[in-house]
Amino acid sequence: MRIVSYNLNGIRAAIKKGLIEWLTEYPVDVFCVQETKATEKDIDPSLFTSLGYHIAWYAAEKKGYSGVAIFSKQKPDNIIYGNGYAMSDAEGRVIRVDIGDLTIVNAYFPSGTSGAERQTYKYQWLKEFDSYLQKLKKERSKIIVAGDYNIAHQAIDIHDPKGNKNSSGFLPEERVWMDQLLSKGWVDSFRILNPETIGSYSWWSQRFPSVRLQNKGWRIDYLCTTDALSNSIKTATILPMVKHSDHCPIVLELK
Repeated sequence: MRIVSYNLNGIRAAIKKGLIEWLTEYPVDVFCVQETKATEKDIDPSLFTSLGYHIAWYAAEKKGYSGVAIFSKQKPDNIIYGNGYAMSDAEGRVIRVDIGDLTIVNAYFPSGTSGAERQTYKYQWLKEFDSYLQKLKKERSKIIVAGDYNIAHQAIDIHDPKGNKNSSGFLPEERVWMDQLLSKGWVDSFRILNPETIGSYSWWSQRFPSVRLQNKGWRIDYLCTTDALSNSIKTATILPMVKHSDHCPIVLELK
């Protein structure tokens, strides 16, 4: 099973940049996208259903903002919209599908880059999401949490750790949250297979067009699994040459 997570920074824009053509050439079993910035009615669903996908979509209440979706070749047995926290659900940040004994949670973590108020909410959201995951883990053992976490966990996950030590996304409290997550029976699939790899990033700032060419990026997108799935991880890769967004796709293949 090949699972891909991809922050599209607007699904309509990504489609115009060749997203469907890429999916046609690069078969994906479960495609988790964040920042759709659209409702399901804003796109032609046949673009995806013609490729064999079933669609699970959760939009934000605010038009053109946030939103997550999961496209799966196998029809989900169960779809859960949101994580039960009002503000997160209003912003369309979490969707879950169950396929057999596998649960896939697709999440778009808040960013704190716009100021103190959103950074404060980010910390609240992280606490709430942790509670949600720990409760879910008691019910389901095989879970993948795909998404844009908006956190670079370690110094090797960011091109300039010293220069960004006070930047949202690389703050000590955020990194500690990742430490704690991984201490509670979760695995960072990319790092488990690539423990010392540097220069593997999934996001590059659009403010300066040259940074992607120079690979001055951050690894803030993850496919984390429960320990119960860790032995099933076949490959975990990042595809920086795929360019429909300021992010790139990350890939997990399970045996």
